[in-house]
Amino acid sequence: MTVLPPKPPARPDKVSLWRYVKLFRQDILSAQPAKLYRAWMAEFRTPFFRSFMVNDPKVLNRVLKEQPDDFPKSSRVSEGLRPLLGDSVFLTNGDVWKRQRRIIDPAFEGGRLRDTFPAMWEAAESAVSRLETGVTEIEEVTSFAAADVIFRTLFSIPIEDEIASEVFSEFRDYQRSQPIVNIAAFLPMPRWMPRFFRRRTRETAKTIRGLIRRLTQARAAEIAAGTAPDDLATKIMTTVDPETGEKFSPEEMIDQVAIFFLAGHETSASALAWTLYLLALYPEWQDRLAEEAEQLEACDFAVMSKLKLSRDVFREALRLYPPVPMMVREAGCPVEFRERHVAKGSQIVLSPWHLHRHERIWERPDEFDPERWKTESGRQCAREAYMPFSAGPRVCTGAGFAMVEGPLLLSMLLKAFRFELIEGREPVPVAHLTVRAKDGIWLKVGRR
Repeated sequence: MTVLPPKPPARPDKVSLWRYVKLFRQDILSAQPAKLYRAWMAEFRTPFFRSFMVNDPKVLNRVLKEQPDDFPKSSRVSEGLRPLLGDSVFLTNGDVWKRQRRIIDPAFEGGRLRDTFPAMWEAAESAVSRLETGVTEIEEVTSFAAADVIFRTLFSIPIEDEIASEVFSEFRDYQRSQPIVNIAAFLPMPRWMPRFFRRRTRETAKTIRGLIRRLTQARAAEIAAGTAPDDLATKIMTTVDPETGEKFSPEEMIDQVAIFFLAGHETSASALAWTLYLLALYPEWQDRLAEEAEQLEACDFAVMSKLKLSRDVFREALRLYPPVPMMVREAGCPVEFRERHVAKGSQIVLSPWHLHRHERIWERPDEFDPERWKTESGRQCAREAYMPFSAGPRVCTGAGFAMVEGPLLLSMLLKAFRFELIEGREPVPVAHLTVRAKDGIWLKVGRR
């Protein structure tokens, strides 16, 4: 009998609006009905607007690749994250977003990945040296390691640095208080109604931004003095928009660092934790990856081409547990999707969680099978129905970064340790800022 990785229970197909709201506030994923795993499109009606979840690859391609300017990021969703992220590239649209990407993208080009690799390697070595044997909550381990990668590559400082450590600590408080898909995106709330945030959420966001301000101000002084290290922060802060000749202002840089930390730390931590759980669930795959990891001998970017199994396993983990489970766009004009009218202002929900497990697209969608990426069917699904980093012009600028960081950290940890399940502690996926486990992911860690 095939053992399936855990997924949240689905709610009944029909519930009242207020029952749905209650479920949604508890967890986005388990608030959705099972039929969404086989539906091409579903409509959710409220008194103030319409919301459409889309799983049809042709419609997704239209929204994300063919007409991205007609489907901007939803302002309803952005309100929930604005206290921390301000006007970062994750939330903006139109010309503002395009200008931000022109400044940011050069820092993440292929050649720069090679430059940041030594910092990733050092963070991976530190993660191995910190990890202790015994029963361990893995999400904390991966969160710390992913944060270390971000601080080393962005500001050339380890997680143990005083300010870096404070940012990480404060972010842990923020992480479970604010979902990445804000409930305002789905509730019957008119636009004029003010959005309220928990006092703790606002205060934590303010504290994090204050700490980031100290880091960016210090870096600006180093750049002016000619002593700044050649890392991602320096690259971004010194890059000039080729069209306007402008750089990021100090406040804009705080916004961007906030999303780099959220996207680069929170999502990587989620993906790595679920991957380690899957490898504990399927020990034969863990042994294969540990054997492959023996090739990690020296800090050489070329070794990444040898970690083929690790890459396929990480991709499969991203399919089953996409860190960002849902994305929301807004119809900028009236359109027709699958012979259905979609009015201007309607919310378009793109759900990697449901798309990656869609019963009419994937073979054995709920099974863990890294071998699928070598088949023609798997490659076709990868092109049409796989978007852990979104797709089109708004694809995550750090996608390449993540696909180096994830397999490297995974391989380094497996080379040194064995991870085993703990009876009675099966994790239940829930959506906070990212897909995490309701009560953590607990594994037994032992030395190889």
